[in-house]
Amino acid sequence: MDNHASLTNLPDSAEAHAHAPGGEEHSHPTWSTYWKVAVILTLITVGEVWAYYVPSFVAGRGFVPTLLFLSALKFAIVVMFYMHLKYDHRLFRVLFTGPLLIAGLTLLALMFLFGHLYIKM
Repeated sequence: MDNHASLTNLPDSAEAHAHAPGGEEHSHPTWSTYWKVAVILTLITVGEVWAYYVPSFVAGRGFVPTLLFLSALKFAIVVMFYMHLKYDHRLFRVLFTGPLLIAGLTLLALMFLFGHLYIKM
């Protein structure tokens, strides 16, 4: 038996809010918000698929950066809403988005640096 168990019957998340400094509690999104986010994600996916079926766009130089941008946008939306990062403490957002931003900028810099190198088939 755990002698260090909490004296309250609150779940861990509720207990954390009860003991949070400042006592501020954020309301979580409703089903309406999730539905709107799902529609936005669907529209972005439709745009990605549509872009793939436009031969002149696929042959152009903007195809890959556009898909990378749209994928990063979808990733950010999923993380912020479905993982509740938007409603967590600001420190968690910084700890997650800081390294992600550094990695993204590094990839972008490498793409520009080595973009002239390609494999001929």
